Amino acid sequence: MPVIIRVLTEADAVAYRALRLRALREDPEAFGSTYTQEAARSLAVTQARLQVPGNATFGAYESESDGAGRSTLVGIVTLIWQDGAKDRHKTEMVGMYVASEVRGRGIGRLLVQAVIARAQATAGAEQIHCTAVTANAAALSLYRTLGFEPYGIERHALKVGDQYWDEELLALRW
Repeated sequence: MPVIIRVLTEADAVAYRALRLRALREDPEAFGSTYTQEAARSLAVTQARLQVPGNATFGAYESESDGAGRSTLVGIVTLIWQDGAKDRHKTEMVGMYVASEVRGRGIGRLLVQAVIARAQATAGAEQIHCTAVTANAAALSLYRTLGFEPYGIERHALKVGDQYWDEELLALRW
């Protein structure tokens, strides 16, 4: 089925919020936020997040095969710009998620490539930073094949219940 990658807008807030909540419920160790925190936030908060100047949340929409022209949001990732005087050259890729039923079909790669293209096309941007839980071999492999290089490990970066999760820190520089 065809996949379209595009920047999400306020009009995508309901679909984005639903997929983000699913991500937090299914893979809690992969995100700094929790399902409970995000579920308590209003749709207006989600809409505002999708409108932050300079940032871009990309969505992967997959067309339905029923011929009715419907599409489903199956993947998301956000590019955040730093705005401090000394760190404007850096961006951060966060909130990466691809629905489990479509993993392994290259959708994550398309999303990360969209982030890279947007960052590289922006004057002043020189690098993208991201993290991935060290147990997430698929994400780490994807990031490395797209040129991200590890530069450290944050031990006990996240805690879910009584379990700690380490994160690998990666950067893509150009």
